[in-house]
Amino acid sequence: MISGPSARRSLLSLAELSADEISTLGDLAFRYGQASDTFAGRLAGMRAGLVFTAPSTRTRTSFWSAAVTLGCEVLHLGQSDLQISTGETWSDTGSMLANLLDVVVARTNGPQRDLVDLAAHVPTINALTHEEHPTQAIADLVAMREHFGSIENLRLAYLGEVHNTARALALLASKLPFARLDVYSPEGGGFESAELESLNAVRGAEVVRQHHELPATPPAVDIVYATRWQSMGAARQDGAWLSRFAPFAIADEVMRRFSGPTEAVFMHDLPAVRGQEVTSDVLDGVTVTSLVQRQAFHKASAAAAALLWSIGAS
Repeated sequence: MISGPSARRSLLSLAELSADEISTLGDLAFRYGQASDTFAGRLAGMRAGLVFTAPSTRTRTSFWSAAVTLGCEVLHLGQSDLQISTGETWSDTGSMLANLLDVVVARTNGPQRDLVDLAAHVPTINALTHEEHPTQAIADLVAMREHFGSIENLRLAYLGEVHNTARALALLASKLPFARLDVYSPEGGGFESAELESLNAVRGAEVVRQHHELPATPPAVDIVYATRWQSMGAARQDGAWLSRFAPFAIADEVMRRFSGPTEAVFMHDLPAVRGQEVTSDVLDGVTVTSLVQRQAFHKASAAAAALLWSIGAS
């Protein structure tokens, strides 16, 4: 069943959703990931626009795959296809797209306010902005649930700079019943104090903890998570940046340090720079358990859930 236009909504940030809404998205994604064929044609006749003004391999392909499986007609719009490149505002672009599309999936690598301007006119799904990557967090949620059976009381460690993926992961941890998320990042590369306070205010507990050094014996966790140090491939101006990040690189020895009585598993949102933030043996699951390929697989699961939720299909 597809609800009327009034039931349609945007998915811009996990910060705007309740724990129940995030759980609903996670449940939809999990069910799709286990049996996508049972969702075939659910959105037949709907028109989805994939507005990708920045490079994307997995997210764009995943949204295309999910939209086609669900029965959507799909329009691809890149940077050179939009009048944004000639100075039109995102708001004016959204006003036009609203006449012809039921939902827009947008990846800009720019500020989230661009999508807010789009969403004022047409339901919009954030497929990555500078601030947040919400559908990646939903894919991660499904991969965790698939492996552990439940996410309740899971302990996470994130190593690297806080950016869109880390922020979405922290929002997930703060709203759902995870035990804690320890963030290890170079000085100046973590959360601002106000954002950290806001995250921990959600449950009134210190769920997200921040550290700027990696101790010899860190608190044991169930999951060690890394992302690309050069987020979205952007070059860094600081010539010494690599030496500041080097202590946070993940190899088999680091995974063992984070493991308690049970082995910690590894997660990464991809793409990865092998030999930089993580060694190939960890990434590929040669020496540890890696959930990376299941995360990548469930990007389509998360995309399907986002499309169904945004269009208002039950």
